Amino acid sequence: MAVTKASLNPGRERVGALKSISAQDEKRTRALAAEAPPGNPGVSADTGSKGNFRFNDNRQKYLMFVNTCTEKWAVGERVEQELQNIHPKPPAIRVFDAGVGDGTVLTRVMRSMHLRFPTMPFYIVAKEISLEDVRLTLEKTPDRFFEHPAMVLVITNLYYKEAPWLNPQSISSASTLSWNEVALSGTTSREFEKQITALQPMLAENWRTTVNKATGNLGYERPAVLVLYREDHRFLLNSVIPRRGVGRADYDLVIASQPYRLRASVEFKASRVLAPLAKALGPGGRLVAIQSHGGDPGHEILKGVWKDENPFIHDRHQILKAVKEVLGPAARSLKFNSTPENRSLFRHEMHTMPEEIAGSIGTSTLFAAWNAAIYVGQIEDARLEQVLHSGEYIDVTREALKKHGGLWFWDEAFCISRRRDF
Repeated sequence: MAVTKASLNPGRERVGALKSISAQDEKRTRALAAEAPPGNPGVSADTGSKGNFRFNDNRQKYLMFVNTCTEKWAVGERVEQELQNIHPKPPAIRVFDAGVGDGTVLTRVMRSMHLRFPTMPFYIVAKEISLEDVRLTLEKTPDRFFEHPAMVLVITNLYYKEAPWLNPQSISSASTLSWNEVALSGTTSREFEKQITALQPMLAENWRTTVNKATGNLGYERPAVLVLYREDHRFLLNSVIPRRGVGRADYDLVIASQPYRLRASVEFKASRVLAPLAKALGPGGRLVAIQSHGGDPGHEILKGVWKDENPFIHDRHQILKAVKEVLGPAARSLKFNSTPENRSLFRHEMHTMPEEIAGSIGTSTLFAAWNAAIYVGQIEDARLEQVLHSGEYIDVTREALKKHGGLWFWDEAFCISRRRDF
């Protein structure tokens, strides 16, 4: 087909229009950047006290990140790989999610579990202190009860050292424990959904949080456990349904995806999070831990704004060594598997359209990319306040997107497993 000057005119018009849009976009982006509200320096929304800011409790940043990036999908696929390595024993496959978040990872894993073990009973415990995340998780579960009726799902706000066993350690906490057992009637997802939605007042009453004034860490105001299963499978699940005060862990799979702050001490990560979870493994059980790794375009954005920024201070080797030291003699029954880097690292990315990156990068894409970078790097608002008004972060983010053709991040996974009883 012959190409004429006339046929090129629309293209020239489109180029001119794009340049105009690009200029308008640039103005709008910088105007929004200048108007961006300053960060609240180190103030916790829960307490109003300075110095206790918890980045991961900022819901706006969190929700934008999980809805614009594929990390939840990628983590779900990585955890799915562990299903081929577990060897469950009766009466059920036992899974513990050490921070269920919005439930995306867990429900993806549950689908994979059903595919691999379609007739085996499931016992799944999900730890989550955030009421909003508990609601988001429960919204995703009605179809799980429909597809896999032989399932007990437990949601709890207990601490890492308590949650796997569903037992508060202090006498005062144990005496105030809110234990709610709900047998879902019916056979359809809609029936289950209506009954789960009706639990909202109970959740609002029991999932309140408090802040430790010394550490700034969130904790429960009242310990709570919610047990869900299908009424028509109560007989089959009788030996699977947990009983109050009868603690049992012995998990076949423990999921620990981003379970701690990046800048927390290695001692905290080992002793307060991973060591208790390792103790909760049953024979042949596997704990898969996942954390951000850095060395990616997201990290490049952070260093473009803060030259020496590196929140990824402890790699899997350091953490596994620390866990082994914390466990002492108990570590002898466990295997600590860091795996080579080419198998440990996996990638997730931000959703973008190819034409967005090749042409003019829109305001919403720039803000989403910046948000993803500071969310993964867990940058506090006090530090953000210093750069938001300059607009420099917009230029740094745009350059990184164009340089790499988009935005992506590295996560690293490592495993702790308990030796099997033969």
